Amino acid sequence: MSLLLQVYLFPNSKEDNSVTVHIQHFTYLRFIQTIHMKKFFKIILKTLLVVVALAGIAVLVIYFRGIPSYEITAIELKVESTPERVLRGQKLVFMLCAGCHKDPETGKMTGKHMMDSPPEFGTIFSANITQDKTYGIGNYTDGELVYLLRTGIKRDGKYAPPYMAKLPNMADEDLYSIIAFLRSDDPSVIPAAIADKESEPSLLTKFLCTVEFKPLPMPKGKIELPDTTDRVALGRYLAHNLDCFTCHSADFKTLNILEPEKTPGYFGGGNKPLNMEGKAMLTANITPDKATGIGSWSEKKFIDAVKYGLKEGEPALRYPMIPYSMLTDYEAGSIYKYLMTVPAIKNNVERSK
Repeated sequence: MSLLLQVYLFPNSKEDNSVTVHIQHFTYLRFIQTIHMKKFFKIILKTLLVVVALAGIAVLVIYFRGIPSYEITAIELKVESTPERVLRGQKLVFMLCAGCHKDPETGKMTGKHMMDSPPEFGTIFSANITQDKTYGIGNYTDGELVYLLRTGIKRDGKYAPPYMAKLPNMADEDLYSIIAFLRSDDPSVIPAAIADKESEPSLLTKFLCTVEFKPLPMPKGKIELPDTTDRVALGRYLAHNLDCFTCHSADFKTLNILEPEKTPGYFGGGNKPLNMEGKAMLTANITPDKATGIGSWSEKKFIDAVKYGLKEGEPALRYPMIPYSMLTDYEAGSIYKYLMTVPAIKNNVERSK
């Protein structure tokens, strides 16, 4: 006879009492379990609320505090100005700095609205880097300039966001040449009393500067210029210090400035810098992949494109990429020699129209 039938036919039987006890025990267990589950969910909910509240507080702190500041390490340095350094510095400044800092209307390094800055970084204005003591860098010491260019920390301790180039791997002599030019009587850098326009960095920029992009360390020793007879070494030096890899790798947000070769998508293209109309212009794959990169290019074809902006049947370069006319053929060809040694990446990047 089934248990249910026994309970129905013999309601006062021992079996019935046993079933009642079991049911009561089961009900009690369910009751206790429900209480524990409610407590568990309350704990989880409270924990989530605490996490959300802490995250909200952190966001507010980052937003209102802005770009972080850091302690400054004083560097005693006085750069000797020579004609050779000024000439070399002019070449480096016009290839590295002028694109951001030169006012196209006046030709002076008084800064401008960075229309080609990625919008997720905010509204960005570059700084006045003329010798003006009030609005420019006239009060910077040579040591403070080196510290800024190496680490990204300004003389007031404020960190220069990721859209300003950092030069942790540049040879000391080239840094001194840049400083010598900035101190020269070139019309582009003589004092110009034009106040900087305040940038409005986005929350993303402030967040990245807080958790990801940190000041770079000062080199432990002197950085020497590469052996110019070693074309691969020269090309590597130029490709890193002229910031070629920053545009031609996968994404600005994943750059490894200190160790460029560790940058994801190193020279594989597909990054999205903007033109002056704010349109994304995909960067080319310039790894030696023969199908999607420049593996089938000759050295002459590369030089014609990079230095002169020439390419068979179409314009080789369009803004934000401009011809590097100040490079010698030997230097441009050395960059090509180096690129032929980097790991090939198969990444078919359709050219932006």
